[in-house]
Amino acid sequence: MTFPRLELLLPTLAALLATFLPTPPAPSAPSSVATPTAATWPVGTRPPVVRGWDPPATEYGAGHRGVDLAAPPGAPVRAVAPGRISFAGRVAGRGVVAVELDGTGDPPLRTTYEPVRTALRKGDEVGAGDPVGTLELPTGHCPTSCLHWGLRRAETYLDPLTLLPPWLLRRGPSRLLPMTGPLPP
Repeated sequence: MTFPRLELLLPTLAALLATFLPTPPAPSAPSSVATPTAATWPVGTRPPVVRGWDPPATEYGAGHRGVDLAAPPGAPVRAVAPGRISFAGRVAGRGVVAVELDGTGDPPLRTTYEPVRTALRKGDEVGAGDPVGTLELPTGHCPTSCLHWGLRRAETYLDPLTLLPPWLLRRGPSRLLPMTGPLPP
């Protein structure tokens, strides 16, 4: 069982622990969390996650190095944050677009989108929400049509959902219902 929202709490928990520890412990593995920099989802307004991020235990081990978002073929695929196209072409028969995100350090964060049909070229600049292409027909990667959205810094894969700020991850405002009697035990 996975808890996708738990990853959103990691920065808060780390800050809380830092107040009680005299020196922070050295990390045993690279962090899987990126700073929220996205301004939009790559497809739709809040697409269902068909398959979540599942980092491999070893460099060449099994895992899922991105998230799969449900979307119909032909759906517009958008850049989640401003950047520059670092790759646009076909890999293993699938259209792939990679965007190096502006202002995300050295080496920069790089998002990938596949399978995508695009007219963009390496070096083209995109803004948050700008189209990078359209979703191609399903490739068998998902049981239904989906966009595979990935995130890397150099050779390290990260969870792309951590790019999204909390207000994009929430479904809507909480609603309190009126109480008409005593609280249940």
